[in-house]
Parts: sequence; C-alpha cells; structure tokens
Amino acid sequence: MSGLSKTTPPPAPEPVRLLLPSALGALGIEIVDETLTRVVIVPRGRERSRFRPFAKLKRSERSDFLDEILGRFSEFLAGARRNLDIPYDLGPSGLTGFDKRILKETAKIRYARTRTYQQIAAAAGNSTAYRQVLSILLANPLPLVIPCHRVVTVKSGPGSWIGGTKKKARLLKMEQRGLAV
Repeated sequence: MSGLSKTTPPPAPEPVRLLLPSALGALGIEIVDETLTRVVIVPRGRERSRFRPFAKLKRSERSDFLDEILGRFSEFLAGARRNLDIPYDLGPSGLTGFDKRILKETAKIRYARTRTYQQIAAAAGNSTAYRQVLSILLANPLPLVIPCHRVVTVKSGPGSWIGGTKKKARLLKMEQRGLAV
C-alpha cells in the first residue's frame, strides 16, 4: 500500500428549484450555485411539486442572483430584453455530443430571427437529421435561454415547441414587435 489516502469528492450542491410567474405561465427553474441548469415551462403534476413558489421564499432565502433571474425572465417575456444572458450548464442534463451541438447552434440564433430544423441539423454536422433536431429541441433543458422557439419548419407555421405551438407563435410575434421598437 502506498500510504496515499483516498479522498471522497465533496457532494454536489443541491439544486434550488423555484416556480416563477411569467407571461407564459409558471416557469420551473433549477439553479445550482449561481448557474441555471433547467427551465420547465408550466410544470404539471408531480413535477410541479418539485418547485417552490418564488413568492413563498423568505426574505433571508432570496439573493441578488435570484432577483436578477426573475427580473431577466420578466423583462424578456415582456419584450423589454432581447437576451436572457444567464449563466447555464448543460452538464446535469446528460446530453450526447450531437444533442449539445444542436443546442449550441440553436443558442446562436439572434433575437427575432429564425432558422429551420434543417439549417440547425446542417450546422451541427448532419443535414439529414432535421427530424432528430425537433426531438432534441422538444427535450431542451433550457428553453428560452437556448431559444428553441426560434427554430421553425420549412413549410408553414412555427412548428412544435416544448411550451406549445400557440406560445411559440406568441413569442415569435413578440420578438418581431420588439425588433421594430
């Protein structure tokens, strides 16, 4: 035996899960330290119970970071902010390399602009995987932050979205109006 002792790494910090009010309905957000790790648009049932309502936090449990997150989401959904600019981590989501490339390409789409599923697939290195792009974006762990609502079909309509087609169309219209301001 070499005399070196094995040390166990410190346990990962517990995520903070909060339910924020928004123009889209309740947003479930998950934060580890000061990094966003997940956003759920209108969580339901058992999943919703995992999130604490932001309004019920005690003053001592709130932080400047949490207040900033709430403010940024509110401003974005009101059309007053073009980018959320929130630090995030995809690590806890367990995504594959191709999934991460899809999300990285999606994150590049500028405010009030759109790209097609096929364009995202091609930019990620597999132009024939446009159907897979839709599946990946429907499981996006950070909708709004990684703006998957800006990925549309080639044909007509906005296409599917993790928060529903009507909300996707509303977001796209809001961004178009915001661009005109």
